[in-house]
Amino acid sequence: MTWLRAFGEVVRSGLTIEETRLEPLLALRTAAGVAIVIGPALWLISPAYAASAALGAYSAGGATFQRTWRPRKVIALGAGAGLALSTLVGYLAAGRLVTFLPLLAVWAFAAGMAWAVGSTAGIVAATTVGSMLVTITLPTSVGRALEHAGVIALGGVVQAVLILLFPVRRWGAHRDALADALAAVADYARRLRHDPTAPFDPEPLMTARDAAAVTPSQARTRPPVLHGPRGLAERIRPVVAALADPDVGAPTEGPGRDRARELLGAAADVLDAAARSIRLGTPVGVPPGSADVLRVDEEHEVLEGPARQAAERLVELLGEALEIAGSGCARERTPIPPGPAGARFLVRPTMLRLVPVVVRAVRRELRRDSPVFRHAVRLAAVATLGYLIAARLPLGHGYWAPIASVMVMRPDFHRTYARAVARLAGTLAGVGLATGMVRALGPDAHVFGALAVVSAGLSYTVIRTGYAYSQCFTAAYVVFLLGMGGQAWEQTVPERVVLTLLGGGLAMLAYVVFPAWETPRLPGRLADWLAANGRYAAAVLRSYAEPSREHRADMRRALLASREARAAWQEAYDQARQEPVRPRGLTMREAQDAQEALKRFGRAAMLMESHVPRADSRFIPEAERFAEALEADTAQAADAVREHRNPDWGHVEEALHAWEGAAGDRSPVVRRGAELQKRALQDLATAVSRTPLERDVGSAREDQRVRATLAAEGDGSGPAHRDG
Repeated sequence: MTWLRAFGEVVRSGLTIEETRLEPLLALRTAAGVAIVIGPALWLISPAYAASAALGAYSAGGATFQRTWRPRKVIALGAGAGLALSTLVGYLAAGRLVTFLPLLAVWAFAAGMAWAVGSTAGIVAATTVGSMLVTITLPTSVGRALEHAGVIALGGVVQAVLILLFPVRRWGAHRDALADALAAVADYARRLRHDPTAPFDPEPLMTARDAAAVTPSQARTRPPVLHGPRGLAERIRPVVAALADPDVGAPTEGPGRDRARELLGAAADVLDAAARSIRLGTPVGVPPGSADVLRVDEEHEVLEGPARQAAERLVELLGEALEIAGSGCARERTPIPPGPAGARFLVRPTMLRLVPVVVRAVRRELRRDSPVFRHAVRLAAVATLGYLIAARLPLGHGYWAPIASVMVMRPDFHRTYARAVARLAGTLAGVGLATGMVRALGPDAHVFGALAVVSAGLSYTVIRTGYAYSQCFTAAYVVFLLGMGGQAWEQTVPERVVLTLLGGGLAMLAYVVFPAWETPRLPGRLADWLAANGRYAAAVLRSYAEPSREHRADMRRALLASREARAAWQEAYDQARQEPVRPRGLTMREAQDAQEALKRFGRAAMLMESHVPRADSRFIPEAERFAEALEADTAQAADAVREHRNPDWGHVEEALHAWEGAAGDRSPVVRRGAELQKRALQDLATAVSRTPLERDVGSAREDQRVRATLAAEGDGSGPAHRDG
């Protein structure tokens, strides 16, 4: 992608309105926390003190809207404590650049490395850098610094107390994650009616698994409905795929295909009903017609063989789903059976036990080629440089420039640039709106305080619709706070716009100087996914070769590892498509073809998984030989992809040929799955196998194709580009 087109995508992404469900009650409660802090400070102390005191409540409240599965009150307390600590430490080092700049650089670097733990930790850590830059300009003594730190921490406590006293849809995010997983499988079943080889994105299942991990205290209060349906969704997905697939399931045409379509439609209705029940906490309501379809008649059932087995298994699993979802409206707590916590539920470490987890995650990212490490270096450099430049400008509130940089910077190119554009657009709109109201209403601290609370509430309301729109009300909130503190709008408005532009420009420039492009990493990500898929397929085959509980557990672990590798590839692939970098090792077309081949390979393993025999079933020795060949060849092919060599499937071909010659093959499903896997691997080899000269020519052709597309769009002869 060229830089011009990348900028166009950045602007479009930064200003796009994301279609998401608003949460006005949560926004109202969080805005009330800001009002509780501002009101008494404004009434009892001074407007300037109230303006600084609002920082903790506003930032802690904003942190509770981040995507996290921990209790919101814990996030609010943690954010308030972090903001208070950064305020106090920043003041102790303030006064001299020789002490403050090193502290700022180290603190910003640590905030950048917090992304190793997750996006929520990275975003909350970035707000502490902003707190350090703002509040060191306010206190005049150590005692006052302690006061400000205490008031900021109090803001987090207020938000946590409000969450405790006025819970809004407790476990709502967890219910949504589980319901989304069931709804995703329902949508998959509907698509399979018309496209028997339709793809499935496992992200909703991965999110549901992440949400299912709880601390021991959460496990004691979790509703019973949040236990079983996730595992059922995992088991139903391969069954509906096997039923629909013409190779191992229902025939391509005829009564069997019609019956399969009926079962898939009824399964979708049942799963949707279960999803609604879990999401809303209401009884399950299944259409009567769907329940009738799910009755398998022993005498008149038209499906035979593996297709009939899949149909019977599907009916059994859907019955379990309805039984568990029927407890969706139950209010009792979940009884915790005795035994180790890890055997009873997915364990999430408590805040204290999270420390070694954080240390290990950060250590893994402390390497030069890590995107998180590069982000931390950029963050430290831009925060200190922005502070130095703004301090030399004839403008007040110079901290706005480094704050703008810190808040827009992300570990990847696209989000950093999109947020910079969004912040500038939101700031212009917000300060324009607030300035007009300030001029119309005149100086009144109490009115400005009320308007600041309203702006905070609106910012929380639209926080998930797009950064530009929440930033619009955030900018208005800041203008009203400064007006409440006695700052003249004629000074603050131009300063805010200029310094925001400076901070955004520094953030964008930093990524050009020290980038972390994903495009060169695509071969490595593809190789990781290939190797993980090979281990998963081999684990499935070993469950046929020797059915046992241990092999089933290995299969589950391999499946989860394969999903993680696929998610890492998908993230890298999506980022690479948005980067203004020439393809290296893989063109976008080759990457797409390889991706489709690996999806088919994984799908073949999933089809075999749907018919894995029980522990007391017969052994299939040919499956063990093919599993060894498959695991060995995919591991070697992964190394070949990393080193830009052509993969070879010699062992796979030999094992499959030997399987063809075996007498009395009693495993048509697994044998057919093995053939599908071999075909997918051959397609993968076709996608990535070329000589170095062909790779150079392919990259040049890719550039020519992109330029031709841009030229066609520019003169109106190409297809219209639709907004996302």
